[in-house]
Amino acid sequence: MSALRKPLENPTAPSERPLPRRRVAPQGQRQPKPKNQYQGVAVETGLKVIVNGVLSVAAIATLANLFPYYWSQQSKLQELRTQVRSTEKEVAELQSNFNRSFDPTQAGSVMQEQSGRLAPNQRRVVLTNQNP
Repeated sequence: MSALRKPLENPTAPSERPLPRRRVAPQGQRQPKPKNQYQGVAVETGLKVIVNGVLSVAAIATLANLFPYYWSQQSKLQELRTQVRSTEKEVAELQSNFNRSFDPTQAGSVMQEQSGRLAPNQRRVVLTNQNP
């Protein structure tokens, strides 16, 4: 049975595929380091800080200009609310008078108030001062 087996490959024998070769950078062609390699990043960061500072100052100035406008609008709103309350009271009075005018049970008294006439079964009473 051992004759029927395939012979094992020799692990030390070279394989059929060649191994890829590593590239080695030549030592003499390195680029010289700049004097300050972070100078570009520092300039960019500085510009960002300056631009953000200018934008912040502009935003604060705009807000400072908006506050007086806001306060004036609030005072106008307060005046309007006061006027609305007084107008609502007036409307409520007029509504009650309107309802009273069209109430059939009070129609006689309303006509008497508006015309000055008395009902036939009533007499006018006039008070006079007896002491001169």
